[in-house]
Amino acid sequence: MNRSTRRAQKRATVSRSVRLLNHFRYEQPDPDRFYGALADDSVELIEALHLDVSGTDLRGLTVLDVGGGPGYFAEVFRGRGAAYVSVEPDPTEMHAAGLPQRASVRGSGMALPIADDAVDICYSSNVAEHVRDPWTMAREMLRVTKPGGLVLLSYTLWYGPFGGHEMGLTHYFGGARAARWYTAKHGHPPKNLYGTSLFKVTAADGLRWAESVPADEAALLRAFPRYLPGRMWWIMRVPLVREVLGSNLVLLLRKS
Repeated sequence: MNRSTRRAQKRATVSRSVRLLNHFRYEQPDPDRFYGALADDSVELIEALHLDVSGTDLRGLTVLDVGGGPGYFAEVFRGRGAAYVSVEPDPTEMHAAGLPQRASVRGSGMALPIADDAVDICYSSNVAEHVRDPWTMAREMLRVTKPGGLVLLSYTLWYGPFGGHEMGLTHYFGGARAARWYTAKHGHPPKNLYGTSLFKVTAADGLRWAESVPADEAALLRAFPRYLPGRMWWIMRVPLVREVLGSNLVLLLRKS
């Protein structure tokens, strides 16, 4: 595994982690604030990784966002000179924020409506835990990426503190039980319903998939916890510990 991601790791400071943790509180009451901050952080992370791996910024590159949702990421990537395209299966989610969808395609991450070898960077943020077979989606992401291009798959770990999403820490008692408790308390099921729109995905699952990809298809460059300070990235090398403390895993691959 290539570990030449010094720029990205250096920008992962303690203050950045604290700032993002604070924004997480606003995901449902103020989604503009939450997703706006997440979009800014994401483009900075992706540009730093691309500089680390390829030595160039995002200008002139085509970025595909799998599960782009309401479109918060679009203007941020365009501001860096990238051509941004998103794929989103849910029309309600696509229009939830009332943002213009100038480069959004309705489609499934399990069968991306994108040609082979079409994009420079294929990115997915916090989507894998919401699909039944995230590794089919991951393979699709590799398919549409150009040789030499980057694939970044970032997802929430089930055994981390945010694994239950709005159900809080009750997911540690089991996903189905947590959903029942949430429904009883709030009078309606959670948006992220376990077994329907939320699934148990672990760091071990992702690492197993990435390491199973043949070398002539892609190489795993780095696996790291997205929201933790760079000095703590070693956590992803420690089984069990990474599942709880890692919170969110980023798999960075380069297509062969």
